[in-house]
Amino acid sequence: MLEVLTGTGLAVAAGLNAYIPLLLLGLAGRFLDVVTLPAGWTWLENEWVLGGLAVLLVIEVVADKVPAVDSINDWLQTIIRPAAGGIVFGSGSGAQTVAVSDPSEFVASQQWVPIAAGVVIALIVHLGKMAARPAANALTAGAAAPVLSTAEDVGALGLSILALVVPVLVVVALLALVVAVPLLLVRARRRRLSVVQL
Repeated sequence: MLEVLTGTGLAVAAGLNAYIPLLLLGLAGRFLDVVTLPAGWTWLENEWVLGGLAVLLVIEVVADKVPAVDSINDWLQTIIRPAAGGIVFGSGSGAQTVAVSDPSEFVASQQWVPIAAGVVIALIVHLGKMAARPAANALTAGAAAPVLSTAEDVGALGLSILALVVPVLVVVALLALVVAVPLLLVRARRRRLSVVQL
């Protein structure tokens, strides 16, 4: 059960920012006793992979703060974030392989299930983010981009840490997110209506 919570928290985080959970998972596997990656996922601990993820994270963080560039970045990330979600859910839930040498055995062993679950979870979060971002930029003349991006990065970092250290709290964090997002949307809509009426 804890592995599913870990995988879910990491996949949700990947939907917000693909590189934060991948980087944290790799760093935790390499330097901490908190995570022991399954044999098929130890490539995440490689120093070249970690360096590449760090560079990609910096590019993502900068691009996501610039209005209009953030929407282009979201389109580009439509494949990357769900793929990252599949990787982190698969590694977090203990699947033993990423490389498929025998497809029929891979399907029969159901090792694809956690990967597919991570892809779906990250894709849903990503599509929600992708739909909200242009509207927020239009309503605020781009001022929302750095604020939303920072909140997403902090959320991805927090969820990733919770998923790795205290997976039970992932449930609490996700429930808070489910409650907070609609409240923020209603508040923004009311604010927009009051501005229009003025």
